[in-house]
Amino acid sequence: MQKNRLTWMIGGPQGSGINASAEVFAKACSRAGLRVYANIEYHSNIMGKHSFYRVRVDDEDVRSYKDKADILVALDLETLAGDGDHRRWATHYGHLAEINDGGGVIFDNEIGFDPATANRPDLRFYPVPFMEIIKKALEEVGKGEQARRYEVMKNTVGLGASLALCDYPFDLVAEVIRSQFKGKRAEVGELNVRAAKLAFEHVKQHESAKDFPYTLKPGKEPTARILAKGYEIHAIAKLKAGCSFQTYYPISPATDESVFLERQQRDYTMLVVQCEDEISSINMAVGAAHMGVRAATATSGPGFALMVEGIGFASITECPGPVLVMYQRGGPSTGMPTRQEQGDLQFALHPAQGDFPHIVTAPGDLREAYQDTFSAFNWAERYQMPIIVLSDKKLASVYTTIDKLELKWDQIDRGERFTGSEWTAVDAKGANDAGSQSGHNGNGHGKMDLANVKEYLRYAFAKDGISPRSRPGIKGGRHWITSDEHDPDGHITEGVEMRVAMMEKRMGKLKLAQKAIPQEQQYFLHGPKDADLTVLAWGSTKGTVLDALKVLEAQGKKINFLQCRLMRPFPAQAVGDILRKAKRIVSIEENYSGQLAQLVQEQTGVMIDQRINKFDGRPFSEDEVVNALAKVYEGAKAEPVVTHVH
Repeated sequence: MQKNRLTWMIGGPQGSGINASAEVFAKACSRAGLRVYANIEYHSNIMGKHSFYRVRVDDEDVRSYKDKADILVALDLETLAGDGDHRRWATHYGHLAEINDGGGVIFDNEIGFDPATANRPDLRFYPVPFMEIIKKALEEVGKGEQARRYEVMKNTVGLGASLALCDYPFDLVAEVIRSQFKGKRAEVGELNVRAAKLAFEHVKQHESAKDFPYTLKPGKEPTARILAKGYEIHAIAKLKAGCSFQTYYPISPATDESVFLERQQRDYTMLVVQCEDEISSINMAVGAAHMGVRAATATSGPGFALMVEGIGFASITECPGPVLVMYQRGGPSTGMPTRQEQGDLQFALHPAQGDFPHIVTAPGDLREAYQDTFSAFNWAERYQMPIIVLSDKKLASVYTTIDKLELKWDQIDRGERFTGSEWTAVDAKGANDAGSQSGHNGNGHGKMDLANVKEYLRYAFAKDGISPRSRPGIKGGRHWITSDEHDPDGHITEGVEMRVAMMEKRMGKLKLAQKAIPQEQQYFLHGPKDADLTVLAWGSTKGTVLDALKVLEAQGKKINFLQCRLMRPFPAQAVGDILRKAKRIVSIEENYSGQLAQLVQEQTGVMIDQRINKFDGRPFSEDEVVNALAKVYEGAKAEPVVTHVH
């Protein structure tokens, strides 16, 4: 009998409400003190195609999903049988093979499924009359003839039936259902509760439901925890950091963040603008940052491809931002818009032509996403450059519990700003240009005493390379900005000495950032230093790797995990020192080529020839990483991992 360790799955056509029922179940478990990790897989069309939602619940922290579920709710036949009967290249062959021995399958008895065809005699099948239950619930309030209008309530019926199997308290879920329907919609909430209760009672009548092996109970001490999705955390961090302007053009999976911010903007000093395209999005964000507000945008790979010239423009003009959250997805081109991939690391490192400074960070979980997105605004204004926060579909859509959401580095730093009093000595224009003005100042101050002249130079050669920035309305702070190479005045130049000086000024700021950013935000070594095998990984694979290492540690295997978080400027010396001491190294990445392994080789000279890559659009499961690492640990060659769909 397995207790308080359950994976629940619901599948059906998009638009059938699987999201709602899965998230109600997740909330009910989280509020009762259990820990939750939930993830959804869905097609890139809006309606009809198959999607499914997994909810993993445990007493202990869970950071990834398991290959197999204990309970499956099927709203249609495809959830059980797959689409292989009418497609040359099947997306999947049904989820029956993904159910643990002795698990339960709840399905609508109208879909025409015969359990005898499943070839799984170990499973317990529960045909449920979904529409009859909905009709009965409606008849109780005099609306029995409207059953088809409420067909979406099938998701709630499936949830109620599931609770009867795992013996989870119905009232906890009913409370959450009611909380989803406020005001005028309260009646609909009560209908959903009643339908779920009828389904619960229907399954309880089955004899085999009484000794179902997978049960779930509330936590011993219910604790207030945050249950959130990744895009919400990125958005909240932007609000916390004082972001005042967000631009976007709709694109999966980045759009959710901007839509979330649109709902919040009236309560905060923020404007969210949906632009006509990604070119406008980046350029409006750059313009806003130059105007003195904290500005941001969000996009995914195809949109980022249109933003690259704007990013270069932000960098050469030493713009204090913007902060760009890039939600990676399957590529290239349109690729797989709603599937997972860590395929844009190299692109984010080299997005535009030429050499220019920008910072790239890749948080590994929701806590790091909160901190890094917040810090990105400080870095943008402190070092006057664009910042890219690399997120992805998995991190964006994961729905998980967080004990506490806090900022370890919570001070807002606006960087060096010109106020109108701290003039720049004219010799900061460079030795060859001192005192060469014609006698008039470009900032509206009339005749100048060339022997003692001081003026505002936007790109003055400061000792640390960071020139105080101005904004409109500051007396004496008027200046030129151009996308061409320029001198300290901001005027275009192609002079050899000035080009070299300006390049060194801009690029030198990366060294300043490298010294100032806390080590924990650059890299972290999890596990014993004297491990027999070192795992190199980044981004959202963090949770899966940590869950897998916990399993492998229990098997007596000594493995550690080097998480790389700051990708530019890359902590080459520290990472190289750790890897050179490692006995053996294997990288784990969700892309084809091993882009972090390539970066490490380039920056440190340490070769990574053992690579466990996955690039089929689905994230690693805990089981996949456990199996892959166990083989490498025993001496086998690392191989790509492919999601098992049969």
